[in-house]
Amino acid sequence: MAGSSPAAGSPPEAAGPVTLDALRRAAADLEGIAVKTPLIPAPTLEQQLGVPVQLKGEHLQPVGAFKIRGAYTAISRLPERALAAGVITYSSGNHGQAVAYGARALGTRAVVVMPDHAPEVKILGVQRHGGEVRFGGPTSATRQRAAEAMAANEGFTVIPPFDHPDVILGQATCGLEILDEVPDVDTILVPVGGGGLLAGLCVAVTALGRAVRVIGVEPSGAPKLTEALNAGGPVTLERTESIADGLLPLAIGRLTFPIIQRTIHATIRVPDEDIPGAMEVLFHDCGIEAEPSGAVTTAALLSGTIRPAGPTVAVVSGGNVDRELFTRLVHS
Repeated sequence: MAGSSPAAGSPPEAAGPVTLDALRRAAADLEGIAVKTPLIPAPTLEQQLGVPVQLKGEHLQPVGAFKIRGAYTAISRLPERALAAGVITYSSGNHGQAVAYGARALGTRAVVVMPDHAPEVKILGVQRHGGEVRFGGPTSATRQRAAEAMAANEGFTVIPPFDHPDVILGQATCGLEILDEVPDVDTILVPVGGGGLLAGLCVAVTALGRAVRVIGVEPSGAPKLTEALNAGGPVTLERTESIADGLLPLAIGRLTFPIIQRTIHATIRVPDEDIPGAMEVLFHDCGIEAEPSGAVTTAALLSGTIRPAGPTVAVVSGGNVDRELFTRLVHS
């Protein structure tokens, strides 16, 4: 049911930290929409690291990625009039599919502004879930401007891919599931695009009062969180480039960054050449067909850069990968 939403432009903690009750209510609201994804054992990683390692299988969500959690949470909390007018977003693919899926579940229209050269699997995914695809240039910044202009002209409400309090709250339910199922977890590794999922994990860790090492993992060609932490605030990069196409925003979110900054333990950068090997391990060891963005956490563990001291969970954030690309990267 649609309802009131926190004011856009203020992070979830603006009126104090997110309570555990609020987080569990958000999780309850996602029942029947998002899947409570499994934790999948990773024998190769366990053998290499000497600690229990599990993979949070967000590739098993109905849209093939964790994004459904935040997108549906944000859309479902819109006022009735805004919901009826339809929603719009800008996305490289996974968030767009999630917005289309959530909008259809709530009976409204969704428009998704995508990169000019978006992977066909993600374009078709948006359309399959009932979304209308429009193209808005090569960067997240150009697509954001295009979506905001369309929203102003056509009356849509913008559902940002990460920088929105309800989106962050929805993503936090992924962290809640991990912390509920692995109460002794020592380390959680999370892919970093704009920081919505990572901020959500930080919100969950804070709400449950856990002493967990939260590690952000980003491509070496898109080090927006690394640069932000060094500078003490979001920094806009001139360009980003990686085969991990879901992790290429030019800057970490204005709302996500302070949440992350308060909780994160470290950030790891993964070179593109390490990602195919991680995809291969996920496929042959665990039967997981991960997209490059979803494999970066495994790549970080395989590199030996991080040495967890206890039970570890790596989030596999998505599995929407073009079949030809997957075959070329994994079977070449």
